[in-house]
Amino acid sequence: MKWLARHLFSIGRPDSLGQAIYFKLIEVYVLYYVITWAWKWGRYMQSIEGVVHPLGIANHIDVTFMYGSNVSLWNAAFLSLMVLLGFFRVAPRVTWSLAMLSFHLHYASRYVLGEICHSSNFVGMSVLAFAAAAWVTHDPLMRRRTALGLMYFYLGLAYFLGGMSKLVASGGNWAHGSHLWLWISEKSVDFFSKFGYYEMNWIQELAVNHLVIATLLLAGGLIVELLGVLLWFRVTRPYAALAAIGLHLGIHFAMNILFDMFIYQLLLIGFHWDDLLDRWAKRWSPRTRERVHALAMRFA
Repeated sequence: MKWLARHLFSIGRPDSLGQAIYFKLIEVYVLYYVITWAWKWGRYMQSIEGVVHPLGIANHIDVTFMYGSNVSLWNAAFLSLMVLLGFFRVAPRVTWSLAMLSFHLHYASRYVLGEICHSSNFVGMSVLAFAAAAWVTHDPLMRRRTALGLMYFYLGLAYFLGGMSKLVASGGNWAHGSHLWLWISEKSVDFFSKFGYYEMNWIQELAVNHLVIATLLLAGGLIVELLGVLLWFRVTRPYAALAAIGLHLGIHFAMNILFDMFIYQLLLIGFHWDDLLDRWAKRWSPRTRERVHALAMRFA
């Protein structure tokens, strides 16, 4: 497993200013969505009256104390404070760990009515990665690489297991085009009930009129998911990310389901933005590079 760890955690790769800036940008992304969802969910929970379908920790504790009062807003404030302190490296082991627990409680308390939000999964796993990295090492470089490696591992594993679950449930027959016909039909009912009309786009018309095309679309999506583990390797990561983005765009045009947050996260960590930042930084004056480096290292 050493070879996998070497790829995931960039062992032996020299550090650079671009890598430090890139990691802080990832943290800013996570920070923004954690705080946004904390308050959005907190306000929504004030209108929830009970648990219909418990998730996560809600299977083990009674989360109704989060409803009908300002407790959800207090938790939103606490969560926001913890991620801000973690971002600025104030007791990062404690603050990121408490943020992780608070975020999970918030998520499990919000989604108890039968619907499940997948968009926040990567952000939640990123908070977990930040907490784990803070406990693993005090070294800023290794902390960054540990957190990033865990993100790559989770994202690649999530896609791979998504593909495997389809094969376990239905085998190769999952990719039969008639299944796509069924899903297009089901989503058309949802779309019509929401907007009052429904009209198929050209991709849906091709899939419905040609079984082979529908089968190829499903088979291609299944293959992309199974190849999600290529996100673990720096050399293949951009290609795997592009394929996964194509998968999500295909799902959007074929079934009117847009996983926009998945596309954002693939754009964020699927490409070598640190190399681009390093090339950009070379154009800066020595004084500017020194100032930016000092700022990046201060909260590394």
